[in-house]
Amino acid sequence: MTYELYIAFVGFMFAASLTPGPNNLMVMASGANFGHRRTLPHQLGIATGFAFMVVLMGVGISAVFERFPWLNTVLMVVATAYLFWLAWKIAHAAAPGSGPAKAKPMTFLQAAAFQWVNPKAWAMALSAVTIYLPDNATVTLLIVAGSYFVVTMISTSVWTRLGQELRRVLTNPRRLTAFNWTMAVLLIASLMPVLLA
Repeated sequence: MTYELYIAFVGFMFAASLTPGPNNLMVMASGANFGHRRTLPHQLGIATGFAFMVVLMGVGISAVFERFPWLNTVLMVVATAYLFWLAWKIAHAAAPGSGPAKAKPMTFLQAAAFQWVNPKAWAMALSAVTIYLPDNATVTLLIVAGSYFVVTMISTSVWTRLGQELRRVLTNPRRLTAFNWTMAVLLIASLMPVLLA
């Protein structure tokens, strides 16, 4: 990968990673509900899971989806159902430490596994591999995956911090409930560009 191509790729990564999507909306809600420190495993899971996805796409998993196009439909149905379930969980989240079952942030493994049903993650990984990895060199693939890890940590930190700052306003249970419902609706809305494509 040339220096110029890498600079273009960095621009693409930041633009794609900082825009609203399922991961960013979920860490924002987690930051508001649990704070930055307790959301860190969620962030690390996103970054690691996505970097791993990019590596697998680079070594050829995308060819499986080209050979069996019906897998795209299966993935979309599973992803949509899972995102609706997550939205329901966010909308009905109680304040941390309240209720019979205390609310908990998403774990590292849950966040890493979520990347496989996140339509935006699939689109970003496929774009990165097809546009920015023309030579399929192993070193280039590792640079792309490592860069994505760093950029993902930066972008999710921005959204988590935004959620944590909102926490000052969300001390009232009614405000927290309104915020959680808003995040749930936005999470569902983030699916629309993929579903209508």
